[in-house]
Amino acid sequence: MDGIQILYDGQCPFCSAYVTMTRLRSAVGAVELIDARSDHPLVGEVRAAGYDLDEGMLARFRGKDYFGADCVQLLSELSNREGLANRMTSAVLGRRARARVLYPVLRLGRNTTLRVLGRKPIG
Repeated sequence: MDGIQILYDGQCPFCSAYVTMTRLRSAVGAVELIDARSDHPLVGEVRAAGYDLDEGMLARFRGKDYFGADCVQLLSELSNREGLANRMTSAVLGRRARARVLYPVLRLGRNTTLRVLGRKPIG
């Protein structure tokens, strides 16, 4: 399949903003955004494969799964650099080492925000 599938938490304001901000179509073609809280078949498939979608977002690109820090690093590498936010995100998360260090902090922010908003975990 040409393109990319991205599983993210549709109830997380940061996750939603991030996946809509990245401009991937020019680099990968079709972009399918999938709410990890939905009954989309890919959600069940990745859960069965052992991925905890409360611990990270997932991208499926060219037959390979990218999870958590690897996912945001991939998206940062693939997104075009138009706009200040995309350039900054690419500079910060486009390197594997930085993405791995920062991703737990981003996940903590997500989890804290969901608790404050009264939203339940995905799982």
